[in-house]
Amino acid sequence: MARVTIPIGPQHPALKEPESFIVTLNGENIVNLDMRLGYNHRGIEKACEQRTYVQALYLLERVCGICSHSHSSCFIQAVEEIAGLQLPPRAVYIRTLIAELERVHSHLLWLGVAGHEIGFDTLLMYSWRDREAIMDLFASLTGNRVNYGMNTLGGVRRDFTKEQLTEVLKVIDICEERTKYYIEVCTQEPTVINRLSGVGTLSHDDAVRLGTIGPTGRASGVNKDVRREDPYLAYGDLSFNVIVDNHNDVFGRAVVRLLELMETYKMIRQIIAKMPDGPITVKAPRKVPAGEAFSRYEAPRGEDTHYVKGNGTDKPERVRVRAPTLANLQSVAKMLENNNLADLPIAIAAIDPCFSCTDRMIGTISSTGARDSIRWDNMRNYSIKWYRKQGIDFTDLNRKLAKKQE
Repeated sequence: MARVTIPIGPQHPALKEPESFIVTLNGENIVNLDMRLGYNHRGIEKACEQRTYVQALYLLERVCGICSHSHSSCFIQAVEEIAGLQLPPRAVYIRTLIAELERVHSHLLWLGVAGHEIGFDTLLMYSWRDREAIMDLFASLTGNRVNYGMNTLGGVRRDFTKEQLTEVLKVIDICEERTKYYIEVCTQEPTVINRLSGVGTLSHDDAVRLGTIGPTGRASGVNKDVRREDPYLAYGDLSFNVIVDNHNDVFGRAVVRLLELMETYKMIRQIIAKMPDGPITVKAPRKVPAGEAFSRYEAPRGEDTHYVKGNGTDKPERVRVRAPTLANLQSVAKMLENNNLADLPIAIAAIDPCFSCTDRMIGTISSTGARDSIRWDNMRNYSIKWYRKQGIDFTDLNRKLAKKQE
């Protein structure tokens, strides 16, 4: 059977963000998958160098709407380490509470997307109904449903009342009961099991070799979690289990996220029960001393890392972000080997990708060794030539559109 190469993306109904996948097929069977980054580069790292640490904090929160607190906390942890700041205990616990509520939000969102990708839209409606309750909590606690703006240099921006914490417990009780039902559906419903089992297989050895992290890695037996391996915030005071599964497929990734929700509910109750009294901020300097720090954070999608270098001014000299999707994306090609084309949407969705926080700018190095950036007109010409080589030529279409406009 002749092999066929088809493009999926960067604009495609199965993709919520721009990303390009070049798929080589033998019939319906995927032989090879080539991924292209760079469609949504926003220059956030560079933009941080022109902003103060506090301004950069709110900018980095926009790296990802779902993981906004993750990126904000990961960055500010590094800055506070350079500045030698010791956070008040109450601020530490408040940050941890928001972190775990964000994990609930993220995993429920993923569950709905996964249900939608396999045609189980009832699961989408149910899980997103519960996600809505979590977002309403965020609005009550922080003033916003996404991009919460809770962190500030030296602590948190808002304190919580006993009534607010009681409301959190009420919502968590409801979500826990409904999550038990989702676990029952996903682990006992034959249609779901048959659709997810054996799809997007990634062995433990391949998961380690390709550096997969978070639920994607833990679903292939990689027993790693930054909250346990390198405790930060209040995680050293909490009792929780790291969920690991050995199904090595999309079914396993669903199991890990659902069981992680149950652990998160337990952690939220511990955080509220142990919440100390006291101030929520310490006085922080406007200028941060020269130095550098590397911060690790277990975001809902996996380990998030931020590198920050200070030069003694009120602005960072360098900020470097490695979002979880960048670590997990290279495993997708391996997952899809010998899978059917119809499995591609759910296999990609199973790593819970965020392409906007993954994309990078493409640079060129001339024959003399000098570095240069690609100008827009050069990028456009390059892309036209590249797609022509793949057998895709829009020249005739553009002529027809131009003629029609005349």
